[in-house]
Amino acid sequence: MKTLLLISLLTISCAMFGQKPIEMNVWPNGAPKDNGIKAEKDGNTDHPSYTNKAILYVYPAQKGNGQAVLACPGGGYTHLAMAHEGKDLADWFNAQGITYAVLRYRMPNGHDEIPLSDVHEAIRMLRKHKSEWNIKKLGIMGSSAGGHLASTAATHFDAETRPDFQILFYPVITMDPSYTHMGSHDNLLGKNPAKELEKKYSNELQVTPQTPPAFIMHSSDDGAVPVANSVNYYTALVKNGVPASLHIYPIGGHGWGFRDSFTYKRQWTGELEKWLREINK
Repeated sequence: MKTLLLISLLTISCAMFGQKPIEMNVWPNGAPKDNGIKAEKDGNTDHPSYTNKAILYVYPAQKGNGQAVLACPGGGYTHLAMAHEGKDLADWFNAQGITYAVLRYRMPNGHDEIPLSDVHEAIRMLRKHKSEWNIKKLGIMGSSAGGHLASTAATHFDAETRPDFQILFYPVITMDPSYTHMGSHDNLLGKNPAKELEKKYSNELQVTPQTPPAFIMHSSDDGAVPVANSVNYYTALVKNGVPASLHIYPIGGHGWGFRDSFTYKRQWTGELEKWLREINK
């Protein structure tokens, strides 16, 4: 009896902590461009910084419903919040029948094109496995600076790399100095970038009717990334006829991700679950 109880507890424990991800080197033969970072800091932790190697962590759904989500954690383009904005969401997505992947992307370090090139290659990799993991629709997701990267992927793409939908947590959207997150701005573009470069990465200005549908979340009292980033992006999507859902919560600040401490976690998870079901029809 004790043995059966122990086995049951171990089974429950394994289920609670979820599956171990499939780890894939994004550039096994070397990236086409180097970001110039010679040594990473805290490379094996949940908060790696100054990353120079792109790694994709994939959590295939056991009974996939045809959807997959590629997550880009935030961190101001200097580090990555791999836990609460990345790996911690794997079980939740898998429970919806969604294959989930987290991208440990490289920091720009003066090379603005580096993070997006990692995302594009990760999208290609996931689609190469579409039969194996039953991927029919692939969405991009990001938080904070990762939200800027995700919205960049949603507005800068070709036929091969276009996401089918986007999910944004309190995203940096603009590079307009009047309301961007200046840390992300400076780390991606430099302190004195050309106005053309700022415009290129101000994704509210890059929306077209081909931009994929969006689910956007933000807090009114976000002191790091002004809520206008999400509001203006939502407005641009609507003007271009792109289906969009915007959820602004009165409190919560910045960086809540999948943390239980966020007051409106039950609300956003419920709304996102419904939205994902609707766009999968």
